[in-house]
Order: sequence, then C-alpha cells, then structure tokens
Amino acid sequence: MTVRVAPSLLSCDLAHLADEIASVAAGGADLLHLDVMDGVFVPNLTFGPILCAAARRCTTLPLDVHLMVERPEPLIEPFVRAGANRIAVHAETVAHLHRTLSVIRDLGATPGVALNPLTPLAVLDELWREVGFVLVMTVNPGFGGQRFITTMTDKLARLDRLRRERGPGVEIAVDGGVEEGNAAALRALGVDVLVAGTAVFGAPDRARAIAQLRGEVG
Repeated sequence: MTVRVAPSLLSCDLAHLADEIASVAAGGADLLHLDVMDGVFVPNLTFGPILCAAARRCTTLPLDVHLMVERPEPLIEPFVRAGANRIAVHAETVAHLHRTLSVIRDLGATPGVALNPLTPLAVLDELWREVGFVLVMTVNPGFGGQRFITTMTDKLARLDRLRRERGPGVEIAVDGGVEEGNAAALRALGVDVLVAGTAVFGAPDRARAIAQLRGEVG
C-alpha cells in the first residue's frame, strides 16, 4: 500500500491559508495535519477549531487533528464540528483514555493515540480495538522543524510487529523530522502516514516533495 502524506499546516504561511492548502492539494497531499498546542502540555501555542473550520472551507481533504493539549476532552466536539476527520490525543493527557477514544468515534471521527518519544508502547495493550491510528512522535512535540530522533526507528519496528499481531487494521503515522532522507526507511518500517511540515511547505516544488516522500521519484 502506498504511504499517505499529510502536510502539516504548522509550517505553512497562515496569511495565505487557502493558497497554501490549494498548493499541497494540487501536489497530491492525502490529508492535512493540524498541530494544536496549548502552551501547557507543550511549549507553544498554535490554533483552535476556528482555523480548522477555515481549512475545511478550503478543501475536501481529510483533516487530521493532533491535540497536544493538557485537557483535550472539551476540544473534541468543537473540532469535529469544525470539520476534523481524525483526532489524536496523547495518552498522558486523559484519565480515561478508552472513554475519550469512544467519544471521538461516536462523534464520527477516527480516534488516534499519540505517543511521545519516551511514551511506552505498553499504553496500547488494551486499546488495539479502540484506535484507528497510532501517531508516533519522532521529535519532542512543541515546535516544527526539529530533527528526527533516530532511535525511534526501533520503536516503530516494535510497533509494527505489535500491530500485525494485535491490530492489523490500525494505521501507524509518524510526525517529526520527516523528510526525503528518512522517508524510505519509514516506509520500510510499515508506516502508513507521513506527517511532514517543512519538508513539504518549505520545498520549492511541493508536488515533487510529496512524491519524494512516497518514493515515487528520486
């Protein structure tokens, strides 16, 4: 199966949101990634449901929302109403993860669990039937443009083995430092979705950048 590419709006020019979205949509993007930060769980503050709704008005691409926030529960319904198709929450931020994932699903979105670099895979042990995707952070979250943590390749290999045994329908997504130089290795590790900000929005030819991440051009 061809890997899907999700350009991260964190790296786009928000002053020209519609044009930025149109450029990556025309370039072959499969979905759009929205990094939502609260300045508490991570040291940055980004955007909320209003920007999600603006993005929805600009495109029919699926919107992939990553809630890097201390209290994600109150934001889930507003983001779904704003057009989010997928929502990932961090395992550390909710007391009752099963309930939170069920709420996301009941509202009509695909639920995901985000794992920080040092979050153990064991948090997924009882969740394989509840999640649609696992979002593996390959940088410490909070800022775009960081370098990929190379030790995360072992974690991804272990996650892929677990997924094959316990949740073959669950997608694996990777977020952080994704670029042409490591995309082939990530595809080989079974990754289904590559989230890329600078590697796409910082490229002079965004269609080529997306194709390179998929391995379609050299």
